[in-house]
Amino acid sequence: MASAFLATAYNITDMAWIGLLGSNAVAAVGVAGMYTWLASAIVVMARMGGQVNMAQALGNRRPDEAVQYARGALQLAVGLALAFSAVTLAFADGLVGILAPDDPHVAQDAALYLRLCGGFVLFIYLSQTLTGLLTAQGDSKTPFKANAAGLVVNMALDPLLILGLGPVPQLGVLGAAVATVFAQLVVAALMIAGIVRDRGAANVLRRVRPLQPTKAVHLSRIVKIGLPAAIQSALYAVISMVLTRMVAAWGSGAVAVQRVGGQIESLTWCTAEAAGSALNAFAAQNFGARRPERIRRGYRLAFAAVGAWALAVSALFVFLPGPISSVFFHEPDVVGISSSYLFVIGIGEAFMCIELMTVGALSGLGKTRLCSIISVALTGSRIPLALLLSSTPLGLDGVWWALTLTSIAKGVVFWAVFRRVARKLPEGRTQAVVAVDEGEPGLA
Repeated sequence: MASAFLATAYNITDMAWIGLLGSNAVAAVGVAGMYTWLASAIVVMARMGGQVNMAQALGNRRPDEAVQYARGALQLAVGLALAFSAVTLAFADGLVGILAPDDPHVAQDAALYLRLCGGFVLFIYLSQTLTGLLTAQGDSKTPFKANAAGLVVNMALDPLLILGLGPVPQLGVLGAAVATVFAQLVVAALMIAGIVRDRGAANVLRRVRPLQPTKAVHLSRIVKIGLPAAIQSALYAVISMVLTRMVAAWGSGAVAVQRVGGQIESLTWCTAEAAGSALNAFAAQNFGARRPERIRRGYRLAFAAVGAWALAVSALFVFLPGPISSVFFHEPDVVGISSSYLFVIGIGEAFMCIELMTVGALSGLGKTRLCSIISVALTGSRIPLALLLSSTPLGLDGVWWALTLTSIAKGVVFWAVFRRVARKLPEGRTQAVVAVDEGEPGLA
C-alpha cells in the first residue's frame, strides 16, 4: 500500500507540473494516458496469471513450479510489451484522433506523448510484472524501495524537463513523457538488482532464467488465470475511452478534468488496488495451504483499513473540492468543472475501494472469470447511464454521477459475492502447512 501511495504521488506530481502549461497540455496527456492505461490493462494477463499461480505453488510448497510460473509471466510480459510498442509507434496519430477534441495542438502533443511512452512500455510491463511476482513470494519491500527511487527521479526531472531550467529547454508534454519513461526504467532496474542481490531461500525469483523455455502447461495456466482479469481491465479502459469521447463535447477543459480527476482519485483506487494485490498473494498462498479462516480474517482486516482511508479521502473530496482543484487547474471555469467532479466522485469512493480490494481477494482464489463478468456488466452500464443522465439538466455532471452510482453498485455486489465464496472454501491443512507449523521454515 505504501508503494501504491508512491505511485499516486508520482502521477499527481506529473499532472501538477503539466497543469502549469494550461488545460490543453493536461488534455493531451490525458488522451495519451488513456492508451497507457490500456497498456497497463493488457499486462495484467502476465502479472495476475503469474502472481496467482506462483503464490498458490509456494503455498503448497512447490518452489520449482513457482519458478516456472515466474519465468512464463516475464516472457509473456516482454512479448506483450513489444507488440504494444509496435502498434503505438505505427498508429499513434490515428489512435489519438479517436479521442482528442477538435484541437490540433492537443492531438499533436498527445501523439508525441503516446509514441514515447508506448515505445518504451517494456519498462512499465517489467515493473508491474515483477511487483506481482515479488508480492507472490512475500516481498513487498523491494517494489516499495524501487518505486520510492522512481518517484524521486520523476519529481526531479518533471520541473527540469517540462518547464526548462538553465541550458535545458522547455520541453512541455515531451518533457513529461521523458521523465516518466526514465523513472520507470529506474524502477525496473532496481527491482531486478534487488532480486539478484537477495540470496535468501525464499527468493525463488533469483532462480529464474528468462531465456529458458517455459512449459506449455504453465503458460496455459498463466493465461487461464490472467486473461479474464486482463479483459476486464482492458474493457474498463475502453469504456473510459468512450466516456472521454462523450466528455469531449464539453471541450478540452472537461477532458483534462476527467484525466486529472482520475489521478487525484488514485489516492483511493491505487491504495485499494495495492490492498487487493496483497490480499491476492495472501489468499492464494492460504488457499494452496487450505487455510480458509486466515483468508476470511485477512479480508476483514483489509476491509477495515482500506475503508477508513477511503472515508478520509472522500471527506476531502466532498468538503474541499475547490482548493484541491486549484492545485492542478488555473482557469476558473475548469476549476469549477473539477470541483463538481470531485464532489460527486467523493460520494462513492468507499464502495470503489471495496470493489478493487475484493477483486484482488477473489482473484487469489482463482475466481478471475467471475470478477470479469461482474465488473464488465456493471462498468459497461456506465455508458447508457451517462447518456441518460447527461441529457438531463445535470449535463456534464450526469457523466460523473454515472461513475459514482455504478461504483456503489459494484462495491455492494463484490462484497456480497466474496462472503458467499468465502463460506464455501474447503477446510483442512495440507502436509506442507503442518510441517511449517512444527517449525520448518516456509512461506505458508
